[in-house]
Amino acid sequence: MIFYDCATAPSPRRARMFIAEKGITVETRQIDLRTGEHLGAEFLALNPRGTVPVLVTDDGNVLTENLGIAAYLEARHPEPPLIGRTPDETGLIWMWTAICEHQGGLPVAEALRNSSPAMKDRALPGPVPYAQIPELAERGRARLGVFFDLLEERLSESRFLAGDSFSLADLTGYVFVDFARIVKLRIPEGHTASQDWFDRIAARPSAQA
Repeated sequence: MIFYDCATAPSPRRARMFIAEKGITVETRQIDLRTGEHLGAEFLALNPRGTVPVLVTDDGNVLTENLGIAAYLEARHPEPPLIGRTPDETGLIWMWTAICEHQGGLPVAEALRNSSPAMKDRALPGPVPYAQIPELAERGRARLGVFFDLLEERLSESRFLAGDSFSLADLTGYVFVDFARIVKLRIPEGHTASQDWFDRIAARPSAQA
């Protein structure tokens, strides 16, 4: 397997943490997003969407989405399980992963990509030069506040997002909560359940991968 990574970006960090949790060794190649390497002809020939992460499987298939990469690695390396052992666990993990993506990850991206001068004409990932919309940056920040409250409500009643065990859902939520610092947002004071959850994941070796 070959893993195309970018050490500074949140999306490939999700895959990198998943790989670390599985204890898998893969060949890793860094793609520098700051210099536009992901939009060069060589990388676009691999992934025309111009995004990372990318995992090239042993059979030569190219996986360009975190969920596809996680599903593939779970099937190849089922231990330790990160996507559930029972139908109920699996359903809850996929549900909370989707919640974290749509209600946490997308708002962070809205806030950053529509406000940072470095993201001019890069409001969406990929090769198409979408213009920034400043109002979306404000909406993203507001949505993150709602997401933090949602996490606190859930984690006040559950040790992890999908139950009693660490899973893909927690990994996903953790990466986006951590990355929210880029738009100067953190877990609010008083959200003690969320902070405890965050600190427990931050102490895992995979968080340093």
